[in-house]
Amino acid sequence: MVGVANPKVIIFFFTAILPQFVDPQAGHVPVQMLLPGAVFFAIALISDSTWALVASAARSWLGRSPRRLEAIGGAGGLAMIGIGARLALTGRKD
Repeated sequence: MVGVANPKVIIFFFTAILPQFVDPQAGHVPVQMLLPGAVFFAIALISDSTWALVASAARSWLGRSPRRLEAIGGAGGLAMIGIGARLALTGRKD
């Protein structure tokens, strides 16, 4: 619901993308706007729901093993150290 209810995405979609596909001579402009809007809503709902289910399954699988959680914590710590080292070595020169 976050992606579907995001006002920035809705405004961008309905003002920048959707009007390109509306033909005023074909009539029924509101229907021409609502039909692709409904398709957008359906695709966003399916996509976001799929990601939520995948994340839930991954969390359940990872949470069952303290060893996996430690590995994730260690990998996150190494990533932070690596990012910090890279920043220290290749930081801005100005």
